[in-house]
Amino acid sequence: MSREVLLLVDALAREKNVARETVFEALESALASATKKRFKEESDVRVAIDRMSGDYEAFRRWQVVPDDELEDHDIQIIHSEARKENPDIEVGDYIEEELEPVELGRIGAQAAKQVILQRIRDAEREQIINDFLQRGEPILSGTVKRIDREGAVIEAGKLEARLPRDQMIPKENLRTSDRVRAYVARVNREGRGPQLFLSRTAPEFIQHLFAIEVPEIEQGLLEIKAAARDPGVRAKIAVFTNDRRIDPIGTCVGVRGSRVQAVTGELAGERVDIVLWSEDPAQFVIGALAPANVSSIVVDEDARSMDVVVDEDNLALAIGTGGRNVRLASELTGWQINIMTAEESAEKLERERNEMMQLFMHKLDVDEEVAQILVDEGFTSLEEVAYVPANEFEEIEAFDADTVNELRTRARNILLTEAIATEERIGTTAEDLLALEGMNRELAARLADAKVYTRDDLAELAVDELLEIAELDEEQAKDLIMKARAHWFENEDA
Repeated sequence: MSREVLLLVDALAREKNVARETVFEALESALASATKKRFKEESDVRVAIDRMSGDYEAFRRWQVVPDDELEDHDIQIIHSEARKENPDIEVGDYIEEELEPVELGRIGAQAAKQVILQRIRDAEREQIINDFLQRGEPILSGTVKRIDREGAVIEAGKLEARLPRDQMIPKENLRTSDRVRAYVARVNREGRGPQLFLSRTAPEFIQHLFAIEVPEIEQGLLEIKAAARDPGVRAKIAVFTNDRRIDPIGTCVGVRGSRVQAVTGELAGERVDIVLWSEDPAQFVIGALAPANVSSIVVDEDARSMDVVVDEDNLALAIGTGGRNVRLASELTGWQINIMTAEESAEKLERERNEMMQLFMHKLDVDEEVAQILVDEGFTSLEEVAYVPANEFEEIEAFDADTVNELRTRARNILLTEAIATEERIGTTAEDLLALEGMNRELAARLADAKVYTRDDLAELAVDELLEIAELDEEQAKDLIMKARAHWFENEDA
């Protein structure tokens, strides 16, 4: 019988082109399933096959658990009982009882056969996927094998991959036997064997398509820095080169548009804007908003946003149909872009100017003339008034040395008073909330005023409740609440 086991393993390994160890493991699992049928109750069975002789043994086993955590006595044993048999045994180990192994000829049960075949199929698929991944190809070219409710199955030789419906280009009508290319997005190793998932909507897809069409990218002479897409409609890519002999945009467009047209054809007619990447964020944004012409830009680095001013004739072009142009430009550059006319920009600047003047007048107890001078000289916060070097402050002709010292002293006293008040307000705030990523002491103080003292208190808030408490945008509020809730899910997983 042991010789039959070895012959069976060798035959299956050759036929299915998988490792002998994989077949041994599948066979052990099948024998264990067959052995379990002897017991009416739940059981945990382990089968061990000797790789050299083909002999095999079967054991029923019980996992050792702490004395107060026994849940199923059919497959578990408490630590104190286990130590009576083996004084050195630890929690997590197993107590085993040897069984009479089932005869190989009795594995006629369909379930046992399915275990072996399924494990071998999974191993075959794993090997095929690993062979493909080792080649490092980001794009899979294949044929549509079938279309179902979940999407399409793409076949490339022996390899099968799944193209989910939400990763297909909208309004693209793929049919069985169509040739198609897609970006290799991820490998799912959970569930029944590994599975390759593809995407035709990912920004990486368009980047790799250009790499195929533009040899200069493969040669390292040209680089695509970023990409943003509205799949099937419009895309933007940012290109850059250190070689002054190369025109980045013209190189990607190709002779008579041949290169960009090849990419567009693969993407169901998706229009592609090619823009120059720049280290200067403002310059990058100007290029990303093409073909609209920009009049001026105001950059807010702290909020990572820009107010972009365009004239009336360019307003619709800058925004784009349904806001598409500005949205893609924002995704491409990583900056929040606010499009406005010169009139709207002037109104906003005047509003912010008045708000800042009111702040200085109220906090520093100065008149409108002094507040106006501070704003005109570019001061935007009490911190700047308090800590800008005195020599820079004294360059303001309207202020003498005594005025400068008085303004700096008042600003520092106010900041100190506010800091002390903030510390008092967060005196009962838990450390887990203060340590949360994205939390600061000012925000913690606002939360404390609303009786939110712990991470769990914050986690229980709805987004609209947090927005009423703190000066955050909706995305920031969502992100903060999800971070506060993260430990709940970690505890569930544990």
